[in-house]
Amino acid sequence: MDVPLPHLDRPFDYLVPEALDADARPGVRVKVRFAGQLVDGWLLERAESSEHPKLAYLEKVVSPVPVLSPEVARLARAVADRYAGSLADVLRLAVPPRHARAEKAVTTDTPPTDEPAPDGTEPDGSPTDGTEPDGSPADGTPPGGVPSEAADAGARPGGRAEVDPRGWRDYPAGPALLRALTDGRPARAVWSALPGEDWADRYADAVAATVAGGRGAVVVVADARDLDRLDAALTAVLGAGRHVRLAAADGPARRYRAFLTARTGGVDVVIGTRAAMFAPVRRLGLVAIWDDGDDLHAEPRAPYPHARDVLLTRAQLGDIAAVVGGYARTAEAQLLVETGWAREVVADRAVVRARTPALAPTGDDPQLARDPGAASARLPSLAWTTARDALRVDLPVLVQVPRRGYVPSVACADCRAPARCPHCAGPLALPSAQGTPACRWCGRVAAAYACPECGGRRLRASVTGARRTAEELGRAFPGVPVRTSGREEVLATVPGGAGLVIATPGAEPVAEGGYGAVLLLDSWALLTRADLRAGEEALRRWMAAAALARPGTAGGRVVVVADGALAPVQALLRWDSAWFAARELAERRELGFPPAVRMASVTGAAEAVADLLAGARLPGDAEVLGPVPADEGRERMLVRVPRSRAAAMAEALHAAAGQRSARKAADPVRLQVDPLTLF
Repeated sequence: MDVPLPHLDRPFDYLVPEALDADARPGVRVKVRFAGQLVDGWLLERAESSEHPKLAYLEKVVSPVPVLSPEVARLARAVADRYAGSLADVLRLAVPPRHARAEKAVTTDTPPTDEPAPDGTEPDGSPTDGTEPDGSPADGTPPGGVPSEAADAGARPGGRAEVDPRGWRDYPAGPALLRALTDGRPARAVWSALPGEDWADRYADAVAATVAGGRGAVVVVADARDLDRLDAALTAVLGAGRHVRLAAADGPARRYRAFLTARTGGVDVVIGTRAAMFAPVRRLGLVAIWDDGDDLHAEPRAPYPHARDVLLTRAQLGDIAAVVGGYARTAEAQLLVETGWAREVVADRAVVRARTPALAPTGDDPQLARDPGAASARLPSLAWTTARDALRVDLPVLVQVPRRGYVPSVACADCRAPARCPHCAGPLALPSAQGTPACRWCGRVAAAYACPECGGRRLRASVTGARRTAEELGRAFPGVPVRTSGREEVLATVPGGAGLVIATPGAEPVAEGGYGAVLLLDSWALLTRADLRAGEEALRRWMAAAALARPGTAGGRVVVVADGALAPVQALLRWDSAWFAARELAERRELGFPPAVRMASVTGAAEAVADLLAGARLPGDAEVLGPVPADEGRERMLVRVPRSRAAAMAEALHAAAGQRSARKAADPVRLQVDPLTLF
C-alpha cells in the first residue's frame, strides 16, 4: 500500500471480486480499503489462498496496465532494504504518476506483457548469486570484469553483427568490452575517459553493441544538458525512435508516455536523469552511468537512493553488464576495481599525454619566483597571459568560477567579519555593482547594515561570483565578447570565434575544436569546503572543465590557480584520477569513512534520535558516533558498521523506525544510509 509508515512496509492480502478478476493482474495500480480509508496500492501477486481467515475485497483497479514489472518490483524491494526505507517510497520513485491520456495513447495497441522473451530470458532477470554490487562478494570470490582479449577470442552467437569499436580503440580493454556487450556477457567496467573524449558517442557505441546482441540498455546522466548530448548521439547511431528519454523535467505526460513505451517493449533503450534508474526495459543487458560523482545523482526524497548504487544493484540482481564512467573517478568506483567487481578501462599513458592539454598551477615555487603575487592574486600573471595568448590566435577561453551570482558573500571592510542578516543570520550578498546588500536566505534588504563586531558600514567582497568575474574580465580584455553560463542560463555550445566564457561547474559549454585556454579560478572555494569529498569534488569539476580544452599539441592550455603540491592538483596535472581515488579510498579505510565502511545518518530532535537508537537492535560491531549539530536545531547521530554488516544495520534501523511509527511518535526522524554529506 502507498502508505508512508515504516510499520506497514509489508504485503497485505485482499480478495479479488469476480468483476475485477480479468484486470487484477500483478503490477497494476489498485485501491483498497484500509483502516476505514481508501488508499492506493500495487498488486504484487495473485494467490489461490491466504493464511488470514477474513479478508476485505479490492475496491478498484485504477488501470488494467501492469506498470510495475516483476524485475522492477524485485529491484525496488532490494533498494528499500539497502537504504532502510519502505517499498512504497521506492515505488513512488520507480513508477511515475499516472497520466490517463498518455496511457491510452501508448497501450492501445501494445499492452505490457511479462511473458519470456523468444531467447528464453525471463523479464525479471536471472537469480542473484549472493554477491553485493559494491564489490563485497558473499563467498569471497570476485565476479568477472571486462573479459580479456584471450577470453573473448571465441565465436560470438550467430547472426549478431560486431559493432565498430571506433573511439574505444584508444582504450586497450575497450574493444573487448564492446564484444562482451554484443555477446550478452555481464562485463563490468569503470571507465576513465580521456580529455577531449566525446563520452556520449562512446556510450552510444556501448548501447549499440548491447542492442546488436538482442538486449536492452539503461543509461543515466546527471542533468538535461548531458541528456541532450546522449540523446543526439544515440539518434545518430541507432536511428530515430529506437530509444526514449526519461526525465522528470520533461513533464508528467511526456515522462509517463516514455515510461509506458519502454514498459510495453516499444523500445529497448532508455536514457535519462536519475528518474531513469528504475526504467522497465525488457531483456536488459546493460546499465551505465556517466559522472557518478555528481551530487545530482543522489535522490533527495526518501529513502534517498543514489543512481549509481541502484544501477549496480540492478546489474547484480539481473547478472547484466554495468559501466561507470567519468573523466574523474570516485572512491566508490575505485572500490569496485580494487575488489574485482569491475575492471578499469583506461588508456595507455602515451595516449593520455598526447590527448591532454598543457596543465600548469600558479602556486608552485617556480611560478611564485616569477610572480610573487600569484599566491594571493585571483588572476595571476600566468593565467592572464595564457588567456591573452589564446585570444590573440582567435581561440575561445573558458573560465571556471565555483560560485554563481555577482558577489554571493560580503564581509566588513574594516574587521573582515562575515556580513550576516540582522533578521535570520543568513549571508548577505550583492546582486550587482550598484545593488543593495540582501540576505540570500530570507531576501530582506540590509541597506543600513552596520557590523556588529566593529560598527563599520563599509563592505568588501569575500567571494566573487560568475557575473562579477565576467565584469572584471571584460575590463581586462576590452573588445572581447564575454558570455556567462550558469544555472540561470546554460550555453550548450560556444559560437565560433574568440571570446571569454565564464561558467560555473557543470555548466561549461562545449566549444567546437576545444578551448584554447581553460582557467580554473578560486580553487580555495572548492578545496576548503567542510566536506569529506572536498578534494574529490574539486578534482571532478576541474577535470570536467579541462577535458574541454584542445590537446597540448594543438595549443590547448589549462591553468589552475592553486598550489601544485596539493594532491588533487597533482592528479589533475598528471591526468590520473585513478591514483587520487586509490589514495582517497586508502585514507577513508584508515579513518573508517564510506565507502570503506557503511554509515547511516539519523537526524532529528535529540529525544527522537535517542529514542530510535535505543529501540534499534544494531549489530554488535556497530559504532554510534555523535551527536553533531544539524540544521534547524536538530542533531545527527552516525552509525558505522563494516560493509559485511550493512544489511543488518539497515534492517535494525528500519525496524526501529517502524516501532516509532506504530506507537505514533510525534517527532520525525530522517534515516539516510551512506549520505553524501556526513557533517
